[in-house]
Amino acid sequence: MSTLLKFHRPLFSIPYSIRMVQFGTHRFHSLFKPKRRIRCVSTSSHSQPSIGVGGEWGSPESRELWLQNTISRKKEVFRPKTEGKVGMYVCGVTAYDLSHIGHARVYVTFDVLYRYLRHLGYQVTYVRNFTDVDDKIIARAKELGEDPISLSRRYCEEFSQDMVYLHCLPPSAEPRVSDHMPQILHMIKQIIENGYAYSVDGDVYFSVEKFPDYGRLSGRKLEDNRAGERVAVDSRKKHPADFALWKTAKEGEPFWDSPWGPGRPGWHIECSAMSAAYLGYSFDIHGGGMDLVFPHHENEIAQSCAACNHSNISYWIHNGFVTVDSEKMSKSLGNFFTIRQVIDLYHPLALRLFLLGTHYQSPINYSDVQLESASDRIFYIYQTLHDCESALSQHDVVTLKDTIPPDTVNSINNFYNVFVTSMSDDLHTPVVLAALSDPLKTINDLLHTRKGKKQELRIESLAAFGKILRNVLSTLGLMPESYSEILQQLRDKALKRAKLTEDQVLQKIDERTAARKNMEYERSDIIRKDLAAVGIALMDSPDGTTWRPAVPLAIQEQQVSIT
Repeated sequence: MSTLLKFHRPLFSIPYSIRMVQFGTHRFHSLFKPKRRIRCVSTSSHSQPSIGVGGEWGSPESRELWLQNTISRKKEVFRPKTEGKVGMYVCGVTAYDLSHIGHARVYVTFDVLYRYLRHLGYQVTYVRNFTDVDDKIIARAKELGEDPISLSRRYCEEFSQDMVYLHCLPPSAEPRVSDHMPQILHMIKQIIENGYAYSVDGDVYFSVEKFPDYGRLSGRKLEDNRAGERVAVDSRKKHPADFALWKTAKEGEPFWDSPWGPGRPGWHIECSAMSAAYLGYSFDIHGGGMDLVFPHHENEIAQSCAACNHSNISYWIHNGFVTVDSEKMSKSLGNFFTIRQVIDLYHPLALRLFLLGTHYQSPINYSDVQLESASDRIFYIYQTLHDCESALSQHDVVTLKDTIPPDTVNSINNFYNVFVTSMSDDLHTPVVLAALSDPLKTINDLLHTRKGKKQELRIESLAAFGKILRNVLSTLGLMPESYSEILQQLRDKALKRAKLTEDQVLQKIDERTAARKNMEYERSDIIRKDLAAVGIALMDSPDGTTWRPAVPLAIQEQQVSIT
């Protein structure tokens, strides 16, 4: 057997600073100084966030980040291989169709991890590939009478647009298989030379029996991998579980020249080669959906270790499945929803909020009930912050005092402590979203209640709450460019679901106003209930009646029956 490679450098040199956004440790600098120094109560030996003289929130590094590692089956403290830098590879889409909400969950999950690592001060090289050479792509291209590479390129662009809609930051690099054939061929050659693969009639197979650790990630035994179950049946293979590294060309399919004849790579080798090309054989995080644990990631580990004995990825992170109305999402059941279908009726950030409302490892159930609730919640968040912003715009920041009340300091400290504690505990986003309630309620009290309007340093408190909420929402990828714009977009989506125009709603409001004026209260109630039934809530005030999106009555009743 040839000697294993003794290096762990990338196949071609690309430093960790590819398209890197440079940033330092993020700290929340308050506009104000508290009247006295107040600290949060520490729950561990690590220092907790606090606001001290100078009005500065504690350093994000005051909490260690813990991540659930699939390969060790336990939660582990995150320790990067290079201090201050993180290399992360996430398996991207096979681009042959529009992406579905299962894809949305994967890439929102790892976008939040990417954002939080940056928030903690790390320089992150985030690589997410496109598979543009694959059996599914070839089959779809034949069906449509289109060139496979052109079809894939088109769906790569569609995917990128979906990511923009969902507020997912662009990765540092997005390599495509078709651009990395030299690296793929190089890795296959090394695997063969090291005795882990063999060629048969132009095909190259990985010999799983030669790799003793095969099954370590998934926990599967080699004898469990029977032919025909996720592994192609082929009598030429030495073991039924052996998988293809290179496939010989078939008529009418795209191909590339190789030492074994014209052909194309197998699916698994593509990610091994591209991750090594951009991050080296040894890097920090490899991620994807739970469905990739076996065979894809299991095979990646085998290939990479067979090519280089220094191959070592510290953390394997996987997100849970998406179900639809408590059934597994699949095309065969007819419950398969693309991202575009969902955001046609619901705002993309409502979809993002819904996805973050369940811990990334747990299965998540998609339903109209859940999306309506997420839409209602996110409207409340942005309406509150819009009202806060409007109140602050009436005051000159320069004239504000540089102190905030101790109660405000404590409230902000407690909220930030929950944020850091929860995010550092394996990205517990549901806890963070729940914790938004207290500062949002305090803002509304300061804005709208008699007691709140009389509170000392009220405007200073509003400014401080607005600042911390913006920072947390940014880390979650939920910060819009404009509150007023997104509120209007949420209204537009609600009108579309209700199959109404705004003019029709305003006409109903006028009819109801006239009915009330004429003391036709039954008629007034019917108009309100009819609109509420389709998700349009009317709000009366001394200045008149306005409307806002709401959860339709039938869905509210569903929620009550469930609880």
